[in-house]
Amino acid sequence: MIQLIQTAIPGVLIIEPRVFRDARGYFFESYTREKFKAAGIDADFVQDNESRSTYGVCRGLHYQLEPYAQAKLVRVIEGEVIDVAVDIRKGSPTYGKYVKVLLSSENKRQFFIPRGFAHGFIVKSREAIFAYKCDNEYAPGNEGGIIYNDPSLAIDWEVDHKDILVSEKDMKLPGLGNELNNFTYSS
Repeated sequence: MIQLIQTAIPGVLIIEPRVFRDARGYFFESYTREKFKAAGIDADFVQDNESRSTYGVCRGLHYQLEPYAQAKLVRVIEGEVIDVAVDIRKGSPTYGKYVKVLLSSENKRQFFIPRGFAHGFIVKSREAIFAYKCDNEYAPGNEGGIIYNDPSLAIDWEVDHKDILVSEKDMKLPGLGNELNNFTYSS
């Protein structure tokens, strides 16, 4: 069984798997479709991705535009990251608000990010291996993003600014409200 932790934004969920530990190590189910569906996460995941990054690397805030939007189920295999989901659904009562969670190889937490959210993470450990499932395939011409340090979001990435490493592409992303965005909120 999985335990869901509701966040301040409905639909954005933290998942605590049941971890079995003994002298040999540990075991847990990171994903079982029927158990997730029974818990209210009914995404049809079609793509798995993995990245390795070093301390201070910030990836994001990214998303795919409709009709190529992606819900994501993210986790850390090795290391520790701060993971962030920002609501960018126009008309949403939580537009521009975000949820931040610590994901690590120790806590085994997972983070479910629905469609209509920008997503990013920063590495807090020496290095991290980050894995995620997507419910839609990557479509290169349909990317969107928001600059990680947008003052209107004021995200505390918990890494000293001088140590943050961002790609040249991500440094050119616009601020919230100026992003390419075709998401609308529906209750």
